[in-house]
Amino acid sequence: MLNILIIFIMFMVGNMIFVSKHKHLLIILLSLEFIVLSIYLLLLLYLKYIEFDMYMLMVFLVFSVCEGALGISILVSMIRSHGNDYFQSFSIL
Repeated sequence: MLNILIIFIMFMVGNMIFVSKHKHLLIILLSLEFIVLSIYLLLLLYLKYIEFDMYMLMVFLVFSVCEGALGISILVSMIRSHGNDYFQSFSIL
């Protein structure tokens, strides 16, 4: 029960950082990876509890790595075009 509480606290801290720190893209990407890590740990505990195969964890890891690589590529292209990762200097239009 303590493990689930710790994972829930990790998830909530990641969400609070994601909501409050919207100045830099790198901090937002790190908070998203922290949320993905907490979801991975929760999925790991759940699959061990029901004694299910761990192949779903591999699929989840593949998608989370793809999400991280996509975020890093967006960060690099934003730094190359604008010189920093501030959202104020980035215009969608």
